[in-house]
Amino acid sequence: MNKEAENSLAKILEALHQQLVIAYPTEAVFGLGCDPDSEQAVESLLVLKKRPKDKGLILIADNYQQLLPYIDDSSLTHQQLEHILSFWPGPVTWVMPAKPSTPDWLTGRFSSLAVRVTDHPLVKELCQQFGKPLVSTSANLNGQEPCRFADEVRLQFGEDFPVLNGKVGGRENPSEIRDALTGDLIRQG
Repeated sequence: MNKEAENSLAKILEALHQQLVIAYPTEAVFGLGCDPDSEQAVESLLVLKKRPKDKGLILIADNYQQLLPYIDDSSLTHQQLEHILSFWPGPVTWVMPAKPSTPDWLTGRFSSLAVRVTDHPLVKELCQQFGKPLVSTSANLNGQEPCRFADEVRLQFGEDFPVLNGKVGGRENPSEIRDALTGDLIRQG
């Protein structure tokens, strides 16, 4: 990692610890994220996106173990879990049963939580250094196109918005979303 990338990552980690909303490149578009355990940070993200709390959010992680505090995989069969893990790391999000302790600011009106293990190197590094997953929703204001470049994020959210500099992964569409229990497609990727 070059010096500029290290400085950017350090600033983003500091912003996360201050419970701020950040932007970072993902497989297809820039994502907005924050500390999933901070109700204040999640509320700020929802206000920024004008997103209703009851819709629930996605968590993006470096590895499956980072998701275990939030999801309850005990209702999945061994085959279902193997199937899910065969897609990760990668751009497929799975809606999995949430632990009863998972806060409703993440699950919304659902008893499930959308989760993904990313293969984007910068996001993997960010989650590794932060030590847990991040909330992940597309970086765009209501009605605007999702941002694909750091400069677009700054145009929509302001010059001082904390952005992890880097390139998106080159995919055309945001991640596919599937139901972990049924395998059904919820959103085409």
